Amino acid sequence: MATIGLRAFEMFASRLSCRPPRIHAFTLRSLTTGTTATPPPLNSRFVPPASLETMDEVELEGDQVDFDVSSRPHRPRPENRRPVPPSPAFYTARSLYYDTLVQLQAALSLSRRALRVQHLLPLPPFALRALPPAQPAWANKAEMSLILQAPLTARMYKRVVTLLKELEQCERIARIADSTELEDAITDITKGFESKKGIQARDTRIRAREAKEKGPLDKYGRSYTVGRRKTSTARVWMIEVQKPKDDASVPAANTKSILSSSSATTPPPPTSTVLINSVPISDYFPLPADREHVVRPLKLAGLLGAFNIFALVRGGGTSGQSGAIALAVAKGCVAHVPEVEPILKKAKLLRRDPRMVERKKTGLAKARKRYTWVKR
Repeated sequence: MATIGLRAFEMFASRLSCRPPRIHAFTLRSLTTGTTATPPPLNSRFVPPASLETMDEVELEGDQVDFDVSSRPHRPRPENRRPVPPSPAFYTARSLYYDTLVQLQAALSLSRRALRVQHLLPLPPFALRALPPAQPAWANKAEMSLILQAPLTARMYKRVVTLLKELEQCERIARIADSTELEDAITDITKGFESKKGIQARDTRIRAREAKEKGPLDKYGRSYTVGRRKTSTARVWMIEVQKPKDDASVPAANTKSILSSSSATTPPPPTSTVLINSVPISDYFPLPADREHVVRPLKLAGLLGAFNIFALVRGGGTSGQSGAIALAVAKGCVAHVPEVEPILKKAKLLRRDPRMVERKKTGLAKARKRYTWVKR
């Protein structure tokens, strides 16, 4: 038992010898002078280290105590500190690009919020389709890279253009709703991403559309339209048939004969001329189906015999040429009488027939016809 206790004490003493002794200043003072040290007064004010940077003197109960500035740990003053980067994307390779994305997203969210306040979002599908068409004039990828001062990949360029398109849609909604302030604010943001060539092309399209809306007729009252079907192209001029003028005075000798005739009560049906490549329609199209195809828009609109038609058609066969002329005639009817547009549009006469001749396949006689199978 004594041996075990002695060994344990030796191990405990060795552990104590490894630790440095903790001796306080007041303990040393008391040992040298034989008196006990008094602790610091409790009413002394504590000064945090951070406040010492701007203090040269600290007043403690009326006594002036000077601190040595050179003995303090070195901390840079505010004027000597490193400048803060202007944006969080400063350390990226394309700081201006990412800052622009953040600004566009913020502008888009604010625009949508303003439209929701005015009860303009969300719009039903039919209202979105009724919006005026977009007129994009965005800069291409090379020009956008110069604007953002960094080379852009296709994915980066698409991301920027997508945000710009959404902002442009908000601008169109604000324009229709007469929200001038919101429209001007969005325009100021998006106009910096447009190119000069795109703006010129957009202005040209707008002028052409305005000229078309003002009046598609020339000074002689003629309309010029173009139609296509398969490989055929037709150019058609249409002019209104001149109605015969009614004579105010009728000779007395002919009054009895006019009143007796039955034709005097009903006017003669209007007659018009349809020339195709300077040939009458009955001679150019021997098949009745082709002739009916040409005059079908006039019959549906109730304008049969109201216009003289002159057409120039090139390419394709009789079926393609009659379809091309019919499309051009339907467009001409709308140019002269805009009220018939819903009728012709419902009959699908104002759009081009997209069907084309199917190509021949290798190993087949025609597009789908196969050769006769022979066993031997």
